[in-house]
Amino acid sequence: MTTAAPVESRGGAHLARTYSRDPSDFLEPNSRQEIWRFAALPRLRTLFDGPVADGAIEYAWSADAPVSHIGMDDKRVGAAFTPFDRIAAVAMQKADRALLVDIKDPVNEPIYLTGKGAGGTAYGHLVVNVAPHASALVVIDHVGSATYAGNAEYNIGDGAQLTVVTVQDWDDDAIHVEAQAACVGRDARFRHVCVSFGGSAVRISPTVRYAGPGGDAELLGLAFVDAGQHIDQRILVDHDAPHCRSRVNYKAALQGDDARAVWTGDVIIRHAAKATDSHETNRNLLLTDGARADSVPNLEIETGEVVHAGHASATGRFDDEQLFYLLSRGIPEDVAKRMVVRAFFAEIIDAIGVTELEERLRTAVEAELVREVLS
Repeated sequence: MTTAAPVESRGGAHLARTYSRDPSDFLEPNSRQEIWRFAALPRLRTLFDGPVADGAIEYAWSADAPVSHIGMDDKRVGAAFTPFDRIAAVAMQKADRALLVDIKDPVNEPIYLTGKGAGGTAYGHLVVNVAPHASALVVIDHVGSATYAGNAEYNIGDGAQLTVVTVQDWDDDAIHVEAQAACVGRDARFRHVCVSFGGSAVRISPTVRYAGPGGDAELLGLAFVDAGQHIDQRILVDHDAPHCRSRVNYKAALQGDDARAVWTGDVIIRHAAKATDSHETNRNLLLTDGARADSVPNLEIETGEVVHAGHASATGRFDDEQLFYLLSRGIPEDVAKRMVVRAFFAEIIDAIGVTELEERLRTAVEAELVREVLS
């Protein structure tokens, strides 16, 4: 495979990135590099140099789903994605094949993919192609145990609609690093929902760019972080076409010693992106002492001709007034706390639009809330 020459982002110095398929074009990650500043580097270090794959992620899907395997030399691989960090480049180099979801017409039922790890180191690559004016909802589950580096790319044609729900429900010892990239066509709509419950260290990096005017992207996130877990979510929305819209809304609840959540939201509005409408929000709820949340919104604007550009971030504990109100009406404290957390996540879960998946996530949140650390 021909290695692309490194390409520097046209963004300013703070948000600039290098794009290349060659891992040697990237320095070894360290905490002085902006893109790795809050990462769980000691846990991820094993992936820096691309160890031999001694494990695998086995995917299952329904027989009638438009899913198949293709070679990494297929022209559809890399059409919407070029690695922008060292682990992503390692994963693209080491993956032996790609999983293709090829949407040619509107698909009415959700497409479920379940990837199960059985231990060891594994690499993967996912390609979701949506033809112009087609539509689909793809749900991707990650379960089991693995040290996994993967990439995913979503190519959404003009006038098409794609919703992706990616769920990280790993065993407690799993390591998962994944870069994801969406190219949103003219008047197309993309919705991305990132849900993280399990794993020792999970780092998901979604990026969005626009292939034409009128594109709309909505990125939603939910994380429940327990003692010792490190959940890292790093977003980049690159507005490079006029009359496009983006909304980012991520929420995390944390409980237990050394529970760590990181959210970094980068938005670039380039000179050509007139009439952009963009906003990003991050909220973190600390349920116990010993938990830490880092929230870093970044907004870089190269044109004054925008409809809206803004961000909001907040991290805090339970609202004492809310809790007092519930307690004063005879509701036990543990039940009251659960009610507050359910309400905190409701905005994200209710936006998915798939009843069975929404119920599953509510059940997963409830399971987290009944842990002894919250009692």
